[in-house]
Amino acid sequence: MTGPLGWLLDAQVHVAGSPVLVREIVGNVFGLASALLGLRRVVWAWPVGMIGNALLFTVFLGGVFATPQAHDLYGQAGRQVFFFAVSVYGWWRWSRNRRAGGGGEPAVVPRWATWRERLGLLAVAAVGTAAAYPALAALGSWGPLPDAWILVGSLLATYGMARGWVEFWLIWIAVDAVGVPLLLRGGFYPSAAMYLVYGAFCAAGLYSWWRTSRAVTTARTRIPATYSEVVA
Repeated sequence: MTGPLGWLLDAQVHVAGSPVLVREIVGNVFGLASALLGLRRVVWAWPVGMIGNALLFTVFLGGVFATPQAHDLYGQAGRQVFFFAVSVYGWWRWSRNRRAGGGGEPAVVPRWATWRERLGLLAVAAVGTAAAYPALAALGSWGPLPDAWILVGSLLATYGMARGWVEFWLIWIAVDAVGVPLLLRGGFYPSAAMYLVYGAFCAAGLYSWWRTSRAVTTARTRIPATYSEVVA
């Protein structure tokens, strides 16, 4: 294939003597841009992330697309597909919220999940990882157990972001903690480096969303008191 698309599919750079696909780097740049927009609660976080998902899908199926990495990480590739689907939901939900707010406010108001919602997250994490592990192992995915958690955890984090739950940052940190060593062993160096960046970024995002949620809660609890003072 020739032209810009052909170049994107085939172009490589060498990092520490190892070939690395340009589209792996570009895909992760789009992922980081999506995270930055998500931190600021901007609707464009979703379509930008979807572009990165499409690129990284081809990267993690190394054997299928004849990339420098010999390993097929089916969980990593599969999560790009699920990311894409969940991102459609997130794009719709944030766009609806923004329209409802008149377009002048951020697309979502951060809040902590309820205990019932947290228990739901834990249950899906446990059951989903247990179900994904044998499926990925049967497909021949490299590192099926950590790959299973990365797949399930990433979907939960993306869903939590769409709902505006502060906990989604904590889930991402747990995903990054497992993903970095897996990607380093598999030779996916740009993605491993980006996971490290994501980890630090998620810590900052957690603090930012926690602070915003606290400010919103404080403002909401003060409204009745202020109203009573005015009436009195």
